Amino acid sequence: MNADKVLDAKGLACPMPIIKTKKAMNDLEPGQVLEVLTSDKGAKNDLTAWAKSTGHEMLDHKEKRDIFTFWIKKG
Repeated sequence: MNADKVLDAKGLACPMPIIKTKKAMNDLEPGQVLEVLTSDKGAKNDLTAWAKSTGHEMLDHKEKRDIFTFWIKKG
């Protein structure tokens, strides 16, 4: 999936992936996609809930070798 910006939040514990994601989203225009890489197991629930509550769209996510990748479209 194509992303307009990539955020590497691997190695950061909650709530830092959310904080970094929020800051990165501020730099995007509506409709652009942010790719978030994290090793935080709680990120799936946290980022999904955060995206929903802030008007963004969780497009997809995957897990590969303990790295979680999320694609979030700015609302």
